[in-house]
Amino acid sequence: MATIHLDQVRKVYGKVVAVADVSLEILEGEFVVLLGPSGCGKTTILRCLAGLEHVDGGRVIIGGRDVTAAPPAARGIAMVFQSYAVFPHMTVFDNIAFGLRMRRLPPAEVRGQVEEGAALLQIDHLLDRHPAQLSGGQRQRVAVARAIVMKPQVLLMDEPLSNLDALLRLQMRAEFKRLHHEIRSTTVYVTHDQVEALSLGERIAVMREGQIVQCDTPARVYATPANRFVGSFIGSPPMNFMEATMRSRDGGRTVQVDGVRIRMDGTAAPNDAPDASVVLGIRPEHIAVDLDRTADAIPGRLLVLEPVGPYQLLTVQASGGSVKATAPEEFRADPGAQVWLRLNPARIRLFDPRTGEALGTRT
Repeated sequence: MATIHLDQVRKVYGKVVAVADVSLEILEGEFVVLLGPSGCGKTTILRCLAGLEHVDGGRVIIGGRDVTAAPPAARGIAMVFQSYAVFPHMTVFDNIAFGLRMRRLPPAEVRGQVEEGAALLQIDHLLDRHPAQLSGGQRQRVAVARAIVMKPQVLLMDEPLSNLDALLRLQMRAEFKRLHHEIRSTTVYVTHDQVEALSLGERIAVMREGQIVQCDTPARVYATPANRFVGSFIGSPPMNFMEATMRSRDGGRTVQVDGVRIRMDGTAAPNDAPDASVVLGIRPEHIAVDLDRTADAIPGRLLVLEPVGPYQLLTVQASGGSVKATAPEEFRADPGAQVWLRLNPARIRLFDPRTGEALGTRT
């Protein structure tokens, strides 16, 4: 295991800045996920870490050693790619043993490490098979086993589950969590799938346009997004956003949205201005939907009701636009019905309408 330190790493392709002076500290044994949309620079960072790309600025430090100019073989890393990259003409045993044999380890040691790695990935009964005889999930396990038997200081994974179907992805996520708990290798995992990021990462680094816009625990990234981009990218459905006005009067603070005032004690107004335009953000599960008018409730009209197992997802037209909310599975209403939305004040987040950055903190 080793720590990782990216110090102002920069990568440019022609006129395109793929990675813009990114700094990131990853602790020994930590599982960090780089999350973001396609083209945000997450895979480029991984390739810079692996030595597959030369950085145009900054430093890459692994285990306290500056490896910025070092070749991949000298970095103490192993990488699992999006494609399985297993050798079709080799058995599972030979695929896993490939790197060990390149190191010219004794045959007995190779066999012991292969069998140990295969047992960890629960494919020890498949060692005599060829990749064509395996499922997609089994082939991905072979690729992971081939990486971990090298006992790398750092394990890098580049969207390893993207080629699997939904059920296999679910199973492999659980396998990866179990595997990391057992080997505690410092791991950097790249994905555009927020569910993978939230379920696997001890920390998530959310990326946009070559920069890390927030790096925190999954719970904090979800509950307290640093800006509107993070709020809209994390969550399915994503966070709702509404234009609002923050008021600070009579010893308390309120936020006014659609003509309704909601007390926001514990939230700082921007620059403590008595009246300030803000963007209110709130997750669908923190909105209660009623058929009868209640205090501090925003009026709306039900557009769509979607049963999704243990709850229902509602799309409601309010004066400021459509809003997503959840309701119990027994909730009944017809499209077009008048409904009332009650926002949980403790779960409201406020953003600057110009920059999109989060405003204030809650007590």
